[in-house]
Amino acid sequence: MKIVVLDGYGLNPGDLSWNGMNALGELTVYDRTSPSEMLERSQGAEVLITNKTLITADNMAELPELKYIGVLATGYNVVDIDAAKARGIVVTNIPAYSTASVAQMVFAHVLNITQRVGYYADENTKGRWTDSVDFCYWDTNLVELDGKKMGIVGYGNIGKATARIALAFGMEVLAYTSKEQKDLPQGVKKVTLDELFVESDVISLHCPLTPDTKELVNAKRLSMMKSSAILINTGRGPLVNEQDLANALNEGRIAGAGLDVLSVEPSVAGNPLLSAKNCFITPHIAWATKEARTRLMDIAVNNLKSYQEGNIINNVAK
Repeated sequence: MKIVVLDGYGLNPGDLSWNGMNALGELTVYDRTSPSEMLERSQGAEVLITNKTLITADNMAELPELKYIGVLATGYNVVDIDAAKARGIVVTNIPAYSTASVAQMVFAHVLNITQRVGYYADENTKGRWTDSVDFCYWDTNLVELDGKKMGIVGYGNIGKATARIALAFGMEVLAYTSKEQKDLPQGVKKVTLDELFVESDVISLHCPLTPDTKELVNAKRLSMMKSSAILINTGRGPLVNEQDLANALNEGRIAGAGLDVLSVEPSVAGNPLLSAKNCFITPHIAWATKEARTRLMDIAVNNLKSYQEGNIINNVAK
């Protein structure tokens, strides 16, 4: 069985092993594959493994041996699912591998904004504490989370994990979710979306990107937020109208934003959030702890092994 990994670098830049997948067939791994290289590299492959490399209906039509596509992510919009179904091609994804890591990143951003650890550590390397006339100094607003309200938009696996951490900090948790109040744990209160934006001190986005949720965070909803409130997005970039958020930050209408995702990735020059006040952006790395990537690799190998054994799992092209 010929197996081609089209863009393996994101999962494994060298600190993991492809041995598990190599044991399943004749494996070729490319770090990255451009659209112009995709067909040539995929010829004769029964299995294609992709993270961000698009696999279109036209591609499938020119790859008659292709029987299986493994997506190295939970989302699978890089594959034309309808075309795969029509051709009987199995498409698998990687569910729930990075829940703990993403929830951890939520609070990395929250704590960065409330405590400014990186800022003060950098100031001290410049000698500022050494030169201080007092035993300590601060020139940012330092915020205690205990007793504050954490608003969580979307109460799936990551939303739940984020809520557990918030509760451990002594925060009240407000959830915008389809679940009933009786199905929520103690300390989590079901609210409307408008109530969440009005009442929350921290808002964290964990809902899927759909036509209904695109630009969920816009000028109207930002105007509902407290001036002391913080927005965190580790979900999908297009959930936020980026110009509206930049305006709110630059005008001091909210206190800060921590973002691990943008509407276009990698970021493009001219994105207004890159220069917005109190906006802290990480390069889509919430998922990328070694522990999470190890789970991802293990699930990807098991998906393909199960397919070979005739026991198909995690198939999103049913």
